[in-house]
Parts: sequence; C-alpha cells; structure tokens
Amino acid sequence: MDVKELDKAIQEIAKRRNALSKIDYNNPKYDDLEEELHDLEDSLQVKYGDYLEEVLQDVHDKYCPDTDVLYPIAYLAKTYSINEKNEYAVTNKEGVFVEVDSIPGKDTKLVIVPNPMRVILNVGADQQQVVWTVK
Repeated sequence: MDVKELDKAIQEIAKRRNALSKIDYNNPKYDDLEEELHDLEDSLQVKYGDYLEEVLQDVHDKYCPDTDVLYPIAYLAKTYSINEKNEYAVTNKEGVFVEVDSIPGKDTKLVIVPNPMRVILNVGADQQQVVWTVK
C-alpha cells in the first residue's frame, strides 16, 4: 500500500471539495468541478477502498462498535482548512456520526484528514482526538 499516494489522493479530493464549497450552483464551473470531484472519489474507492474500510473497521471496533462502517468517502470532510505549511484540519462539525459508549450524551463524529493521514474523533463542539494515524 502506497500511503503517500493515498494521502495525495485524499488531498486532491479535499481541494476539490473546498473549491466546490466556495461557489454556488449557478457558477458555470460548478458542474465541471463536481464531475472532477466524483471521478476522484470513485478512483479513491476503487484503488484504496478496501484498505480504508479496514482502517475504519479497526477504529469502529475500538471506539464505536455499535455503529456500522460506511464507505470511506462518507468520512471525508465537506471542507478542510489548509495552512501555509499544507497542514489540513477540520472543524468539529465535520464527520460521520458514531455512538461512542465511553462518551455518552455527546455528539461524536469520525472524519478522515490528510497530511498526515489520520482519523479524528470529533467530540462535542470543541474536542478532537486523533484515533488513528498512518504508519
């Protein structure tokens, strides 16, 4: 598994999602950008889907065993912030809702973040925990 290529693929999707979030449906570039995004997502699923599903299954088994694993694309954020060092981050609003038994009564979500590739557990409105990182 070439995790550097996987990370680059997720970064490309993140960039397209960010670009798409900044324009509205009436923009003539919207349809082309959306098509590019879907092609990148399909390619990610075909090339790395099995690996990502294993990673997500391991995370689910450890933190939220009562929640079903979804397709990896679902765990990608709608938007990412990217700093001048090309480091990616997400807000606590991002991710797939999961039920974490050890954190009852709080909204908890899992999200995949690139560079370095990792899975973050968003807890409530202000807490984030890295629950997996690429090796």
